[in-house]
Amino acid sequence: MAIEFRGSRRTLLAASALIFGGPVAHAAPPALAPEVEREIVAPADTAFKPSPSDEEGAVDRFAEYRLALERRDYDAAYAMLRLSLQASSPRLEWEMNLRKRAALWADGQIRLLRLSWYLDPAGQPAGLYAAFDFRGDRKDRTMDCGYVVVHRATPADDWTVVRTDTSEVPGDLIEDGVPKADVLRQLPCYLGKGIATNF
Repeated sequence: MAIEFRGSRRTLLAASALIFGGPVAHAAPPALAPEVEREIVAPADTAFKPSPSDEEGAVDRFAEYRLALERRDYDAAYAMLRLSLQASSPRLEWEMNLRKRAALWADGQIRLLRLSWYLDPAGQPAGLYAAFDFRGDRKDRTMDCGYVVVHRATPADDWTVVRTDTSEVPGDLIEDGVPKADVLRQLPCYLGKGIATNF
């Protein structure tokens, strides 16, 4: 079986802890594990730091999107996409591309590796973006890695999913929990500092 790569860079809350580093009650907002890397990219003349409410909203949207896919609630997941992404990904085609897969990245044990913030990036609609780089490990030893980017135009707006991308690595191409060296060099996703991927 070949590795599956889709797209390029800048593409849960369940009963048990999946990505946030410990059990989380449904009533409490999810909090990122301390080991999650963070970075901020903002215009040179702007001093910017995301607020706790910024992070809570972005993490909530990522969690809701992941959980909707895990539940195969395609209506709910599609409704979270930004209108421009919906326009470029017609509903039926988007759902059929997911349904034809035996499993999805959302089915795995998801670990967030990095949260990157982008304020008013050049060439994109204005607003605040949060990119979640993650790794997922499924019960059949398949590994997924990729990202989900969410966007909020103004503090009064809801967060929407604006881009997603994942790559799938079959279990026979993984040794000791890590993709083989030649596979790592091909992966277009982030797996941590010092890990040489094609990212």
